[in-house]
Amino acid sequence: MSLPPPKNEGGTGTPPATRVLRQFRVVFNAVKSHFRQVERDAGLGGAQLWALSVIEAAPGIGVTELARALDIHQSTASNLIKALSERGLIAATREGLDRRGVALRALPEGQQVLQRAPGPFAGVLPDALASLDKATLERLEHDLARLIEVLAADEAAAKVPLAQL
Repeated sequence: MSLPPPKNEGGTGTPPATRVLRQFRVVFNAVKSHFRQVERDAGLGGAQLWALSVIEAAPGIGVTELARALDIHQSTASNLIKALSERGLIAATREGLDRRGVALRALPEGQQVLQRAPGPFAGVLPDALASLDKATLERLEHDLARLIEVLAADEAAAKVPLAQL
C-alpha cells in the first residue's frame, strides 16, 4: 500500500531538517498525549498500564518473562511490579521448588483499571509501528540507527519505556 507523501507544512522553502524535526514533534506529542490520557483515565502511568495488561493476559508470568514481553530491563520490570503490587493491582506469589520464582496475577482492582483505561495498552507508538509494512520498518530502523550514531546517544536507553522518559 502506498502512502501519500508527507505534508510540507512549512512551504517549499523549509529546510528538510526543519520538516523532519516537526515530524518528530508530532510523533512525540502524540505519544505524550496518549500517556496523559492514560494517566487521567486509569490513574496509572503508561508503562504500569502496559505491564498490568501483560500480567492480566498471562496469569502466572514471571519477572523475567514480563521484562522480555515489555522489552525492558529486568530491574525496570521489578520496579513496575513493586508499584503495581503496592497499589493492590497485582499479586506476586513465590512459586517453584526453591520458592525463588515469582508468579504475577492481576487482582480484581487491576482488572477494573484495565477496563476503564484507553488502549492500546502498549502505547500508540508501538501500535503504530506494528501496523507498518516490513520495508518501511527496515528503512526507519536504518535511518534512525544513523541518527542515533550522529547523536552519540546511549543505546542503553532502548530498554527504558517511553512512558518513563
